[in-house]
Amino acid sequence: MFSKLLYEIGRFVITTYVRLMLKLDIRWHEKLPEGPVLFAANHPSTTDPIYIQVLLSKPLSVMITSKVFSIPLLGAYMRKMKQICVTPGHGEAVLEEAHQTLETGRSVTIFPEGLISPVDGFHAPRSGVARLALKSGVPVVPLGIYLSEKGCKRVPTKLEGEPDIITWYLRGPYAITVGRALRFSGDPSDKTLVRRTAEHIMEQIRLLAQESRQRAMGV
Repeated sequence: MFSKLLYEIGRFVITTYVRLMLKLDIRWHEKLPEGPVLFAANHPSTTDPIYIQVLLSKPLSVMITSKVFSIPLLGAYMRKMKQICVTPGHGEAVLEEAHQTLETGRSVTIFPEGLISPVDGFHAPRSGVARLALKSGVPVVPLGIYLSEKGCKRVPTKLEGEPDIITWYLRGPYAITVGRALRFSGDPSDKTLVRRTAEHIMEQIRLLAQESRQRAMGV
């Protein structure tokens, strides 16, 4: 009961902020399939896991670096909201937690690059998105996010005892294009298949991000 109330309060705050401070533009290529899905998105800012929550009216678990979980209060809140802590060196355990979350019927978001995307570009995808897609069998829904670089505020900080930079995006255009669901099958231990699957998903994300950019810039 308390978790549900906390979720509703959090969603209200996020939705209100997005409406007031962002020029939010969401475009769907098609309706979501029934059941849980694995959203896969590029990651231009630290605030993406927050803003992505507006996509659905029901709770969504996002795979977020453990560094963010180390922030007092915020980390406790995210755990309460069943966000997934991505701890370096514990990849298999993290993927299993995400898989179990999907098994409960709750959708999950993953950032295949594993890092904040470079300015006007992308990192190569890591294998996690493909292994999770193949293991779970749920549809993968790619997302392409575009935001204005001049709206980014990069703040040097220290997380988990190490120097880091948080990329806040607090106002300006924020466009999301939601692509068509992709379906994959096969052995998640097949490295060639995993690499091919991850790249295919990332290619769709790149195309959708470009579509978001063109829409936001009125091209």
